[in-house]
Amino acid sequence: MKKYLQSLLFMLLCVTAANATKLKGHVYDRKTGEPMVGATVSLDRTKIATTTGLNGSFELKDVPKGSYTVRVSYILYTTATQQVEIAKDDNPHLKIYLDEANKQLQEISVVSQKNGSTERTARRIEQQATQVMNIVSGRAIEVSPDLTVANVISRVSGVSVERNTNGDGQYAILRGMDKRYNYTLVNGIKIPSPDNKYRYVPLDIFPSDLLSRLEVYKTLTPNLEGDAVGGVVNMVMKDAPERFEINANIAGGYSQLLLDRKFMSFDYSGINHKSPYEINGKTYQATQADFGTGTLNYSLKHPAPNLVGSLSLGQRFFNNKLGVLVAGSYQNTYRGSNSVFYNTKVVPTAEYAAVTSRADRQYSEQQKRYGLFSKVDYVINSRNKLSLFNTYVNLTNIQVRDEKSTSFSTDYDPDKGNAQLGYSTRSRFTEQQIYSGTLRGDHKLFNDKLKVQWSAVYSSAENEVPNNTTISLNGVRENFVDRPTYLTNGTSLTHRWERNTDEDKAGYLDLTYTAPIGGVNVDFSAGGLYRDKERSSFYNNYNLTAANPSALYGTDFTNYTQLNFNVTNPAGAVNNSLTNDASEKIGAGYGMFKFTTKTIQVVGGARVEHTDQGYRMLFPQGESRPTGNQKYTDVLPSLTLKYFLTDKQQFHASYFKSVNRPGFYELIPGGRIGDEYNERGNPDLKHAVADNYDLRYELFPDASTQLLAGAFYKRITNPIEYSFQADATRGQDTYYVPGNFGTAKNYGLELDFIKFFNKFGVKANYTYTHSRITTPKDTYVTDATTGDTHKISVNQTRPLYGQSEHIANLSLLYKDTKKGWDAQIAGAYTGPRINTVSQFLNNDLWQRGFIQMDASAEKRFKNNLSVFIKAGNLLNTPAKLFLKGTNPENATLKDDNIVANGQTLIRSDYYKQTYLIGVRYKL
Repeated sequence: MKKYLQSLLFMLLCVTAANATKLKGHVYDRKTGEPMVGATVSLDRTKIATTTGLNGSFELKDVPKGSYTVRVSYILYTTATQQVEIAKDDNPHLKIYLDEANKQLQEISVVSQKNGSTERTARRIEQQATQVMNIVSGRAIEVSPDLTVANVISRVSGVSVERNTNGDGQYAILRGMDKRYNYTLVNGIKIPSPDNKYRYVPLDIFPSDLLSRLEVYKTLTPNLEGDAVGGVVNMVMKDAPERFEINANIAGGYSQLLLDRKFMSFDYSGINHKSPYEINGKTYQATQADFGTGTLNYSLKHPAPNLVGSLSLGQRFFNNKLGVLVAGSYQNTYRGSNSVFYNTKVVPTAEYAAVTSRADRQYSEQQKRYGLFSKVDYVINSRNKLSLFNTYVNLTNIQVRDEKSTSFSTDYDPDKGNAQLGYSTRSRFTEQQIYSGTLRGDHKLFNDKLKVQWSAVYSSAENEVPNNTTISLNGVRENFVDRPTYLTNGTSLTHRWERNTDEDKAGYLDLTYTAPIGGVNVDFSAGGLYRDKERSSFYNNYNLTAANPSALYGTDFTNYTQLNFNVTNPAGAVNNSLTNDASEKIGAGYGMFKFTTKTIQVVGGARVEHTDQGYRMLFPQGESRPTGNQKYTDVLPSLTLKYFLTDKQQFHASYFKSVNRPGFYELIPGGRIGDEYNERGNPDLKHAVADNYDLRYELFPDASTQLLAGAFYKRITNPIEYSFQADATRGQDTYYVPGNFGTAKNYGLELDFIKFFNKFGVKANYTYTHSRITTPKDTYVTDATTGDTHKISVNQTRPLYGQSEHIANLSLLYKDTKKGWDAQIAGAYTGPRINTVSQFLNNDLWQRGFIQMDASAEKRFKNNLSVFIKAGNLLNTPAKLFLKGTNPENATLKDDNIVANGQTLIRSDYYKQTYLIGVRYKL
């Protein structure tokens, strides 16, 4: 009997399976036509249910034949039902549309908004934006492998990044235009830079988890500031939610590099943040006791695990009139790199540079990154609203660079291994911080025909490097044996203080009046800004020599703190070009119109910017131009056209004129001795002016899919680039000097594609960029008659500094909303680019092309908790610099394999992998 029942049950199952089939379909928002991600789809009177995928699709499996009611629900939407007849074959593909819930909202409900951090919102903003732009949503940032804005922006089409000494991104290069050609906004407000020389902002100072989304503008309209040739980075911070919300995470991890070797640190707790000159006065004569020993007290250990965490709280009060959000982020990470650097010199009788030394460097770097953001907004009524934004970020970097160098004489014999040795250790404590506070008002007047927005802004940026200490020793290698190191008779110890502040006070005003003209509503806008910038810079350097220059390591001392030194310049060296004051006053006004029909949108107008930029050297040292001032006015027209082929596809064309102003230090004529080369400013440096053209085809078939294909062309007059130049007033010393070099051209193509297939998705972009600039270079020629060799100057055409011909990103994504999974693996390719412009012909230093791969995954649970992992630099991709060409003299280092494929390797930096695992809580 039991066997009979089992057989009968098996036959019933077979019959059911034979009659079961699949039911597929898509769910859309009725108003926008966009797919609904994560909607619940079920069959009434059954347990069969699922959720929609990333493209709004669903599939119900093993559905028996019969009639059913399909029920679809989604939060804040009305539940939809649809009758369906399930046959064995040829079942219908359902399209179900949801309507937003019709809730009775009070007058102040104008503050209600959808989540601005979702992928859906990001794609919609891109489609509706006047500018050509790309957006990374807050949700994409959250589940990505990236911890800083600098790493996030590297995923955007047309964007590459310069990496810092631990391998993370630091500065953005947009469309092949160096970081100097871009500016940075927080919630639409420009922020100052903590850099001690330039005006560009290091993006690694911003933790990514404070952002609601990251926007990259590639074209400008008249209501945007005009000093961007490459583009604009706008960080949109989190906003107060409609109901109480908590988002918290904490994670820990480690760097593979520091599992393989120890971390070198020093005691920075007792550092004096002011130099003896500042503490005791101008006439004070410093002694060794004024500098302390903490920066020379080194230790080796395996550091504590990396710690990363963030918390944001938000809610609306008083019947939604008052919105409050507070967000904070903290990151304490230990990183580093292992580097090999080959120094070269150009030999007059050689065609290429010869390697003169090799330096093995180990960087150990602790980074403490803080971020705080708050927003308070108050809705007075449906036509008036006030908002207060406050942003503070701080990056403290404690770095040790330990170096061993080997110098080769011209008769170096690799078989004997004889060479001069050098040992150098640098301890550096750097603190950078940016603060920005904005009070903004939004008003509607005259039955909403006139819109007024104003902002009052105070912002500041600071950079401090107190008691930057470098100690150097020498040694000898004979027959491959290293002899003990000893102190030299020259300068063997330096203590250096650097500090600069940048303070902005600004006001913005924007007016928009809407008037019907010819049956079309036209927006007429006017407004402007005034910014008063004050900048100060301080630099002081002390040189010390050993009291016993013949002291040997291991015999006379085993720790640097045991050494005694004499201060050779006890008053310090403040008399240099980095001790200065600078100012900049910008006044701007614009006029703009905008109208939209069924087939076209037109935005046009012009912006006028007046610049008053000046400097004052505090210690001119006989300079003929100790103060300087530049005043100029630019008229910057722009025109943007959008032609709507359908409601899902459009052409986007744009022209705008823009400028690039010199950095503050770039105008100051005094020379300064640097770590790698001497440098000085150019008071006659002109600002660059660029004509920019863009054309892009844009396809948005649904909220999760896009195809963007565009081209751009830039013509830059008086581009600012650097070259090495001899200074006749200083005994033919050579300095690295900024200059204007005629006209440069930059053009390229961009492709950007996003597509999701139920639970799987792909994000891919590719950018081709080609640029050309001509600058003077030195070269040596030999007289055929006399045989004498002398130096001449010639012009050489090359790409713009920092421009890669090919940039590409590819991310493979997996998202299961029902089971709570998010995962991705992301790869980025950056092609070869010039890293350093040389004084000599064919001697520019290039960075090799590289691929970096990262991965991340997150699993969400029903109790609002999730677990995530992030892994960086999976391929252990190094940064490598090279010279094009080879020199037979470099064969002395044949064991290093630095000469290959027509290139000479100059530097290699290895960072290894990083790992992070954490927990997130959302309510």
